[in-house]
Amino acid sequence: MGSALLAEYESLLGREDVFRAAPLDAGQRADLLDILLASAQWVRINFLWRPNLKDEADNHLVDLAIAGGARYIVTRKVKDFSNPDLRLPDLWIGLPEVFLKEFAP
Repeated sequence: MGSALLAEYESLLGREDVFRAAPLDAGQRADLLDILLASAQWVRINFLWRPNLKDEADNHLVDLAIAGGARYIVTRKVKDFSNPDLRLPDLWIGLPEVFLKEFAP
């Protein structure tokens, strides 16, 4: 977990329009974030890998993954990570259902 990712989660979980049809109220979403943070490892980013992605707002996720030694970025926004300037063969980026099918025990 890093500060930019935490800010994104907090922003998203606070948006009522996104969760209008969801079964979780604002308090439950806050509890969910607390549970995530309790199990997350905080990662300090000491180096920025630039230039890389076309959208600068997504680069922090690659920085965080590399700094934390992650092997996977699981996202529904795979197209945001396509055609990077840097080739990172040890970092898999893909959809949740593909991750579960390919890598989950």
